[in-house]
Amino acid sequence: MSRIPLIDPAQATGSAKALLQQIHGAFGATPAMFRAVANSPAALQSMWAAFGALGSGVIPAKLGEQIAVAVADRNDCEYCLAAHTMLGRKAGASAAEMAAAQQGEAADPQTAAALRFALKLVNQRGQVGDADVQALREVGFNDEQIVEILAHVALNLFTNYVNVAFQVPVDFPAVKLHRQAA
Repeated sequence: MSRIPLIDPAQATGSAKALLQQIHGAFGATPAMFRAVANSPAALQSMWAAFGALGSGVIPAKLGEQIAVAVADRNDCEYCLAAHTMLGRKAGASAAEMAAAQQGEAADPQTAAALRFALKLVNQRGQVGDADVQALREVGFNDEQIVEILAHVALNLFTNYVNVAFQVPVDFPAVKLHRQAA
């Protein structure tokens, strides 16, 4: 059971209602995470705007979802792992690619470098060095893409913390956390 109420979209008012309607339109349902965040219309607006901005950024959706599952697994966030595994499959990733990304791995050298950087950001709380950024450049990422990789990590930290801290019930097909399985 969630530690905070999940706002019923039918009972929502003001900007929360409008945002939940947009979210419902995008997903065909209103995921529990957004219903939890709707307790703060400002937080919901921030989260939804970040998803929209990064969704139209230069990082392909598939890579964004691979970053999301790596970060989710590192943070033991079952909700985000389930949601982003499904979204990654919709973005063209195979089940094997998503399972590898969950472990921070990829056959593609550019994807592997992005996942290593993302996990280093999480593990080191942003304390990366010149060589870490240079490693991304060496596999072909430009500065715009590098900043977006970091933005994907930051957004996923926000969503992971929401779901873990508030025990938001998972409303996507479950995926086993790799870190807990090991």
